[in-house]
Amino acid sequence: MVSLSLFSRRAWVIWAFALCGATAYAQSPAPIRLALIEGLSGPFANTGEAVVRNIAWAVERVNARGGVQTAQGMRPMALARYDSKGQSEEALSALKSAIDDGAQVVLQGNSSANAAALIDAINKHNEREPTRRVLFLNYSAVDPALTNEKCSFWHFRFDAHADMRMAALMQVLREDQSVKSAYLIGQDYSFGQAVLREARRQLGVQRPDVQIVGDELHPMGRVKDFLPYAAKIKASGAQAVITGNWGNDLTLLVKAARDAGYEGKFYTFYGNALGAPAAIGEAGVGRVIAVADWLPNVPGQASAQFYKSFRQRFPKPSEDYVHVRMQLMIEALAQAVEKAGGTDPVAVALQLETARVGIAGQTGSMRAQDHQFQQPLVVGVMARQGTPGVPFDVEGSGYGFKVVRQIKAEQASLPSSCQMVRPAP
Repeated sequence: MVSLSLFSRRAWVIWAFALCGATAYAQSPAPIRLALIEGLSGPFANTGEAVVRNIAWAVERVNARGGVQTAQGMRPMALARYDSKGQSEEALSALKSAIDDGAQVVLQGNSSANAAALIDAINKHNEREPTRRVLFLNYSAVDPALTNEKCSFWHFRFDAHADMRMAALMQVLREDQSVKSAYLIGQDYSFGQAVLREARRQLGVQRPDVQIVGDELHPMGRVKDFLPYAAKIKASGAQAVITGNWGNDLTLLVKAARDAGYEGKFYTFYGNALGAPAAIGEAGVGRVIAVADWLPNVPGQASAQFYKSFRQRFPKPSEDYVHVRMQLMIEALAQAVEKAGGTDPVAVALQLETARVGIAGQTGSMRAQDHQFQQPLVVGVMARQGTPGVPFDVEGSGYGFKVVRQIKAEQASLPSSCQMVRPAP
């Protein structure tokens, strides 16, 4: 059972009651307070709400088994949501509110710019107020710098960063001899810039025969009509588009490409994401490629059952966007708190550094050097539901993603330049 109650003026708390009544819950130790700071309004609100569903479901499962065992007894998790509106200043304001509300763990991911701002603010806060330290768990902000030159002891990333994702995509692209020219397009901020930079580098190494016929960045979240961009893509003669676009920026781009009659391929980071398959429709079959930590059509009974369970919990087609990595993140946190015996941030961080967790047949482990999660990746190609390898579609669109490449964690791993500063003993 999940109920919603007012936690502060800026947040709603999701309380998940384990197999006990409210009275027993009230007498139990204080909950482990998690603060989700995400864009829940504005152009990327749908991706923010998808995160809420995923993390709330993970919290529900932890609480359904009684919570987390600590020295104080079994402690449930409580999730509070704070709307950053997709803006760094709002994210920092939400961070202050969350800490004032007693949050012990901060969760964020849908913007590398916001993640960088939060890392810096949390570093300063934890040094300034050691009795109120917080941890930062990142599920989607994939600018490589966050676990390289900007790495932090307090920050843990559970998604593969942009260079890792690009390397996985390139495993498919380097064998695709139909592609001789490519158009690079992305959002104009740290993540989008990193994607295009790595695309240029990896094409030069792995497919030097591919001509880059376009290379541009566009304002993030502010383009309402992508037809001018689609027209340039089509006019360039590009046989493939490479993009890290996400959210509405991806949906509008693929819609515009479809309307412009573009017939090339899309090599994407998030082509399987909210709205994209339905937006491009039949034109995307065999031509939209996406990389992910997991896809619903990953072979195996455990994976299929996991996906069915999510769809039972969230049956609306518009709610159909599940992330295994977010489930692994909450499981890793629960494991670390249990091993630490409580929520002391340093003790929990030290346990998170060695976390190894699994769900739905997917396992991953945290790398202590840079706090970059190491996990398998998959690449899928858009296909009609019901064709071999595609039992599940996306959002009721009739189209899903057939897994064409599975990449082991050790193959997806990349070295790090992190020189982590650790707190004094």
